[in-house]
Amino acid sequence: MSDAGVVRLLVFRVGGLLCAAEAERVREILPRLATTRIPGAPPAVAGLVNVRGTLVTVVEGWRALRQPEPPASNGTQGGTTVLLEVGAGRKVLGFTVDEVVDLLAADAAALERRAALPGVDPTLVRAVGRRAGQLFVVLDTDALLTPILSS
Repeated sequence: MSDAGVVRLLVFRVGGLLCAAEAERVREILPRLATTRIPGAPPAVAGLVNVRGTLVTVVEGWRALRQPEPPASNGTQGGTTVLLEVGAGRKVLGFTVDEVVDLLAADAAALERRAALPGVDPTLVRAVGRRAGQLFVVLDTDALLTPILSS
């Protein structure tokens, strides 16, 4: 994340947590896609999806962020799948969120570095900001997603 100027962030909700990822890491935003479960995969991995001929691993946002399981909605899975670049853009992963809230241009100086928030692992937080009076956490997507795929 840049230390000067404006940072573009995709703000989204996972459970009761308002989060953000750097917009430059977002490849695509799709409706929640049906996944094919991978035997032996960690619980946070929802499975694989086919995006225009490319298999993409999808991580359940609520599990990765240790949030409560969302209520079932009549057997259907709502929400959104955000395709994110991780590992310096070497890999694309899907990350499920409840809703995409905003594409925000934030003043980098207004973001507080690595502040601790209740219920959020501080090693996953790059910064904390405000949007419409609400706090949001800027996630370190590499720290969040790489260990899940390595296990």
